[in-house]
Amino acid sequence: MSTTPSGATPALRTVLEAGLWHRVYEYDHDDAVKGFGAEAADKLGFDPRSIFKTLVVTTPTGQCVSAVLAVADMLHPKRVAKALKVKSVHMADPGRAQQKTGYVLGGISPLGQRTGIPMLVDTTVEQLDTIIVSGGQRGLSLELRVTDFLELTAARVAHIRR
Repeated sequence: MSTTPSGATPALRTVLEAGLWHRVYEYDHDDAVKGFGAEAADKLGFDPRSIFKTLVVTTPTGQCVSAVLAVADMLHPKRVAKALKVKSVHMADPGRAQQKTGYVLGGISPLGQRTGIPMLVDTTVEQLDTIIVSGGQRGLSLELRVTDFLELTAARVAHIRR
């Protein structure tokens, strides 16, 4: 008998199956809003530096990489490229990002992605005890201990923000 809820997203299932401490946060997503991370911070009442967004970038060879950073920060593509030891990166086509991760834009989680793509997490994560990320759908967020998150995702920490 499974203890995983049948309606759980792949992100939540990943956390549950790993037996990790976590918290689940839900809010009513407004389809008119395009700043998904800022909306989560606002509706959940969290500092935008404690909620992390997942952006998907592509290298010159076509490899997709998840870049995870605080909602309050902007991605610095040159720093991402340097961390990956490639010449440049650019934002992945939205359709490709959704296909690779298995999630819709605004709900892309770094957890439970369809394909195992490499992941970089900004160094600001090292200042936190817990991290809040998308739970795999708009209006759903998950909080985990930073140490558990980094181990579960096998993410590499690098300075990737502006």
